[in-house]
Amino acid sequence: MVGAGVAVVLLAAFISLRQTRVPIRAQTPVRKDITSTISTNGKIEPVEHFEAHAPASTTVKRVLVHEGDAVRRGRLLLELDDAETRAEVARTLAQLRSAEADLAAIRKGGTREEVLTNESELVKARAELDDAQRNLEAMRKLLERQAASPAEVEAAENRAKRAQAQVTLVEQKLGSRFSQPEVARTQARANEARAAYQAALNVLRQVNVVAPRDGTVYYLPVRPGQYVNSGDLLVQVGDLRRVQVRAFVDEPEIGRLARGHKVMLTWDALPGRNWQGTVTRVPSTVVVRGTRTVGEVVCEVDNQDLTLLPNVNVNVTVITAQHGGVLTVPREAVHVEDGKRFVFEVAGGQLKRREVEVGISSLTDAEIIRGLDEKTMVALGAADSAVLRDGQPVRVEP
Repeated sequence: MVGAGVAVVLLAAFISLRQTRVPIRAQTPVRKDITSTISTNGKIEPVEHFEAHAPASTTVKRVLVHEGDAVRRGRLLLELDDAETRAEVARTLAQLRSAEADLAAIRKGGTREEVLTNESELVKARAELDDAQRNLEAMRKLLERQAASPAEVEAAENRAKRAQAQVTLVEQKLGSRFSQPEVARTQARANEARAAYQAALNVLRQVNVVAPRDGTVYYLPVRPGQYVNSGDLLVQVGDLRRVQVRAFVDEPEIGRLARGHKVMLTWDALPGRNWQGTVTRVPSTVVVRGTRTVGEVVCEVDNQDLTLLPNVNVNVTVITAQHGGVLTVPREAVHVEDGKRFVFEVAGGQLKRREVEVGISSLTDAEIIRGLDEKTMVALGAADSAVLRDGQPVRVEP
């Protein structure tokens, strides 16, 4: 009976001790290759592309290509109705010529008829001035001989002054008839008319849409007879052998990006296929998109088989680093506190905190540079989701 009692007590103590130990999952570090990546999504677009927009509200006259057509540089793609545009060109040209004529007239002192009239008046005014001055000299000599009265001399002087004033007035009409504000207003009207004419010519040049480079017509939203508003998209042409993906990366990941990083793309429409690319532009700023703060990254992708289509959404994986044969542990084993990283070593049935230096991380693993060896057992987490702490009694679950 005594022996049986001792056995019961020992068994109860063992069960009690076992129940106080937290069940955990644990494993030793493993050497393997590790790849650090950033995953996001993006949209495909040609590296070199051209798109035409309606220069004015009008009607599509002819469409000479179809989506998917390969076109050469200089090929006519579509035509717009140009009747209203040609009328606008004629109207603005007439306004320009009228404004330029007014400006030329102002610079010359008036119209040709006005100039000839003023020149004729100037000849008459100068002749009158010469006659008045001769008469004045004669009156002054007669006054000296007392053959003329002072009143007669004064009248001759007044006549000479009036003649001189008339000459000055006509000379001003010929030289600077118009004030500076008048000249400036006329010049402004001429400039405005010239700008309107050039704008109308520019619209006329755009009614016939021509391919500026070799490529493929990949978007053609218009049809013959369709009415389009100014600015509406007419056609997109691009070299689909070289495409790029424009993706957005969360702000904390931006610092890991660099030009030249390798990129892998997948497209849900073609399971099992992947495409290789390279980062060509890293974010220069961050923007808010919904609930995310992100930066834009651009990656160039080889598409020689023309499989990737413009505007499709693809999955993007940027490979930021690759290390081979390094010591790794599952990411859940690494904890962070006050900026320091550590793991919990399992030793003697207890947890012991050990600080470690971590290198790159993948989606599942973290590289351990310093602080562990291959024989150290580390805790991954409690089987019952309990919080692990230093010195905690534990038992490793198989």
